[in-house]
Amino acid sequence: MQPYCTQILGDLGADVIKIEHPTRGDDTRAWGPPYAKYTNDQQGPGESAYYLGVNRNKRSIGLSFQHPSGVDILHRLVKECDVLVENYLPGSLAKYDMDYATVSKINPSIIYASITGYGQTGPYSNRAGYDVMVEAEFGLMHITGERDGPPVKVGVAVTDLTTGLYTSNSVMAALLGRMKTGRGQHIDVALSDCQVATLANIASSCLISGQKDTGRWGTSHPSIVPYKAFKTADGDILIGGGNDRLYGVLCNKIGKPEWTTDERFKTNALRVQNRNTLEDLIENITRQKSTQEWLQVLEGSGMPYAAINDVQSTLNHEHVLARDMVKEVEHPACGPMKLVNTPVKWSDSKPGIRLPPPTLGQHTNEILADTLGMSKEDIDGLRSEGVVA
Repeated sequence: MQPYCTQILGDLGADVIKIEHPTRGDDTRAWGPPYAKYTNDQQGPGESAYYLGVNRNKRSIGLSFQHPSGVDILHRLVKECDVLVENYLPGSLAKYDMDYATVSKINPSIIYASITGYGQTGPYSNRAGYDVMVEAEFGLMHITGERDGPPVKVGVAVTDLTTGLYTSNSVMAALLGRMKTGRGQHIDVALSDCQVATLANIASSCLISGQKDTGRWGTSHPSIVPYKAFKTADGDILIGGGNDRLYGVLCNKIGKPEWTTDERFKTNALRVQNRNTLEDLIENITRQKSTQEWLQVLEGSGMPYAAINDVQSTLNHEHVLARDMVKEVEHPACGPMKLVNTPVKWSDSKPGIRLPPPTLGQHTNEILADTLGMSKEDIDGLRSEGVVA
C-alpha cells in the first residue's frame, strides 16, 4: 500500500526518500524467496523480489527513530518535503513527535498521508490491517472463486494496490489544492474503505436490490451467457458472447450455426436460463482444439476472446514487450535485472525507471549532506552511534 503509493509518485517524477530501519530495513527486504542474488561482496541472500517490485525510483536512508538525533533529522527533512506518507497504527508516531499535529507545526504546507488497515477513526481503527484480512472482512473474498467452491483471495494483494492508487491520486489532488490555499492537510486512507469502494457495481447492485450479493461466479458472468473460460485441448480460452450478434459469431466459428435458432438459446435471457447446458455443449467443442488453434479461428471475428496465460507468458507476451512494460536496469548490488515498467504512456513527458530499487541506506550520505547540509564528520558520528546506516 504505502510502498506502491510512493513508487507511483516516484514514477511521476517525485524525489522519494525512503526511511528505513538502519539494520533490518524495510520488512519486505526479507520477504523471499525468490531473491536477486548479490553480485558484489555484500553478504546475505540478496534483494527479495517482493521488495524489488514496489521500490523503484526511490532513495534510501537508514535512520533510527529511537535516538533523539534521528528524530531531529526527520524534523529537518520534514521542513524540506512536500509530502509525508506513513503506514503506522493511529497514534504510533506521536511518541516520536512525527504525528500530523507535530509535523504540521514544523511545515504547515505538508501533505501528510496516513495509510492504515481501518483508518484513523471507527471501532476497528486500532487493529492492524493486512490485505488478505480486509479482502475477507469487506466482501471481496466472498464474491471471488468458483461457483460451487469456497471463497478465495485474489492472486495479488489487490486491496494494497488499490489503496496505493487511491492514496497517490489523493496526494496529487492535495498538492493541487495547496497551490490555491497554501495549506497542507492530513489524508486518512484505510484499506477497509478502499476495499468497500472497489466493490463497485456489485456493491451498487446490493444497495439497490437489498440482496446479500451475487455470489461467486469463477470466470463466468452472472447475467451474460456464454461469457467464461472454456477448456481447450491444452489449456483454457476465455470467450465472451456479449449479445445475440456476438453469440451468433461464436456459433458460426465453432461450427454450430444451428444453435443461434435453438429455442433454448435464441436470446440471452434463455441462454442464462439454460446456462449449464449451453456451456457444456460449447466446452465439448473447445476441447477438440488447442488454445492456439482457437485463437487462430477467432482472429478477426470481432468477438472478445483471450488465452489465459500464466505470469511468465504474460511477461514475455509480444504486446507486453511492444508496450515497453518490462525494462532491464542495473542494480548497484545485484547487477542487471528486469523490472515491470511504469504503465502510463505520455505524449510529452517521459516517466520511467530513473533509479533501481535502492539498497539499505544507499543514499544516506547524499541525503544528509545535500539536503540537510551535514558534514562528513557529523554523518560519521551519527553512523558510529547507530543513528544512521
